[in-house]
Amino acid sequence: MKKMIALAFVATMLVQCSTVPITGRKRLNMVSDAQVLPASFAQYEGFLKENKLSKDASKSNQVKRVGKKISVAVDRFMRANGMQAEADAYKWEFNLVEDKTVNAWCLPGGKVVFYTGIMPICANEDGVAAVMGHEVAHAFAKHGQERMSTGQLQQLGGVAVALGTRNSKNAALWNTAYGIGSQVGVMLPFSRTHETEADKLGLVFMLMAGYNGEEAAEVWVRMSQRAGKKAPPEFLSTHPSNQSRIQTLRAYLPEARQLAAKYNVPAKK
Repeated sequence: MKKMIALAFVATMLVQCSTVPITGRKRLNMVSDAQVLPASFAQYEGFLKENKLSKDASKSNQVKRVGKKISVAVDRFMRANGMQAEADAYKWEFNLVEDKTVNAWCLPGGKVVFYTGIMPICANEDGVAAVMGHEVAHAFAKHGQERMSTGQLQQLGGVAVALGTRNSKNAALWNTAYGIGSQVGVMLPFSRTHETEADKLGLVFMLMAGYNGEEAAEVWVRMSQRAGKKAPPEFLSTHPSNQSRIQTLRAYLPEARQLAAKYNVPAKK
């Protein structure tokens, strides 16, 4: 019996693995867009009803303008690389919410929120593009679905078959993807992998949209200056340290420029 379970688990892992475009990383994806996107769109709509949109027309328009340019670049990439169905499923939307929290996020399917608290860290339109590219990259790489898939395995004690999940379980899986992570050493390193991947993909996307890629690292320089000594050690954080991100983004910039050029869209030098 144990051997059968183990074989079923291995078979499921093999069948449900896919590759993240551009980075080439293998990911576990046992949760379909059909399971995730309706909940994503509903949650986004509910969030907007319960939170106050910014009245700063200039900043709001900036977020929408940058989001539009980056989403067009990502859409063009998807359609040119056999991802038409995924491109059609995205319902892009970009909003600036009145909140002092330094944060931004993107739900599956392209639903983006910036908080007014992050705008001083962005500092300029290229900075907004750096954050936007990063958040859009999470949706593009299906990081939420991957976390839900991992949560599915955890809920089933490490045994899973590709038969989908009941609606009653989807809520718990959604919390796994977008709620608080598990204990140190389980979900947190996995999350740092996602963050680093989103940093790299986001850099490519902002370059594809014609923005200055050097600003991506500068956003984290400003974030580091703001945080000072308040930031937790990297091994206790769901995110890489600010310094790690700065080094990664600066080192990856030449390759990101080559990738942007490869996809035949303008990239600033």
